[in-house]
Amino acid sequence: MKSTKLSYGRFAISIHWLSALLVLILLGSGFRSDMTLDPAAKIAILRVHIPVAILVLVLTLVRLVWWWRFDRKPAPLDATPRWQETIAVWTHRLLYVLLFVMLGSGIGLSILSGAPDAVFGSAPLPDFSEYVPRIAHGIASKVLAALIVLHAGAALFHHFIKRDSTLKRMWFQNEQS
Repeated sequence: MKSTKLSYGRFAISIHWLSALLVLILLGSGFRSDMTLDPAAKIAILRVHIPVAILVLVLTLVRLVWWWRFDRKPAPLDATPRWQETIAVWTHRLLYVLLFVMLGSGIGLSILSGAPDAVFGSAPLPDFSEYVPRIAHGIASKVLAALIVLHAGAALFHHFIKRDSTLKRMWFQNEQS
C-alpha cells in the first residue's frame, strides 16, 4: 500500500493514474464544451464535466493528505542530476497549483453563473464568458494541458531515452522495496 525507498505504493499509484485519466477527461470535456455552440450539447458535456471535477477535487485532497500524513515519496534516483530533481519538484507543485486554480475557478464560475441549475435542472444555460472566473479557468486549462504534455514527455524521455526506472516506479508491476 505504502511507498518504499525505490518505488511508489499501490495507493499513490492508483490515485496518480485515476487522477491523470480524470484530468484528461476534464480537459477534453472542457475544451469540447467551450467549442460547442449547441446549448443542449454543452449541457450534456457539462453533466460529465462537473461531477468529474468534483471527483478530481476529492482525489487531489485525499492525495495531499496521503502524502502529508501517511506516506513518503521515494528518494530521487541516484543518477538524476540535481537540476532535474528541482524541475520535477516544481513541476509537480505547479500541477497542484493549476489543478486548484482550475477547480476553484470552476466552482466560482458555477456559483456565479448558476450553471448547476441549467446543467442539472431546467434553467437556461448561462453565457460563461460574462463571468470573471472564466478567464482564469481558460488560461489555467491551457497551461495545465501544456504542463501535462511536458510531464508525460519527461516520463517517456526517462523511460525510452535514459532507460531508468522513473516511469516503472509509478506503475503497479514494480514491487521493489
